[in-house]
Amino acid sequence: MTLKALILATVAVATLSGVAQAAEHEVKMLNRGEAGAMVFEPELIKIAPGDTVIFKATDAGHNAETIPGMLPDGAEAFVGKMGKDVTVTFTQEGVYGVKCKPHLGMGMIAAVVVGAPVNLDAAKAVKTPGKAKKKFEALLGGL
Repeated sequence: MTLKALILATVAVATLSGVAQAAEHEVKMLNRGEAGAMVFEPELIKIAPGDTVIFKATDAGHNAETIPGMLPDGAEAFVGKMGKDVTVTFTQEGVYGVKCKPHLGMGMIAAVVVGAPVNLDAAKAVKTPGKAKKKFEALLGGL
């Protein structure tokens, strides 16, 4: 191998090894967690495009699904089945609001921020009931 070819091969390997690998994250659906009753834990998660989140049905009677209007333009909504884990790969940057359908009024929500929060203002404008509204204000207020 010539010196030039060796240098090019070394640069190629160094470049490829710097490419980020998609990560896998876990969010638990709980009857009781550190933040109280009927919660996702964590309630706010920041990830990179291409990362996967597993919403774990740790306690029965919960699901995870997107909140209409609280996801980036062009992103696909998801609806998990009651009492079942749901695995979602997030490819589009932005803020995704997630709820447990039967416990939304009790504030069982989560926010997934993928890369840059490009739709933050639109996400903040979505109306949610009771405790969910206050939790979203707190979660999204610091972004």
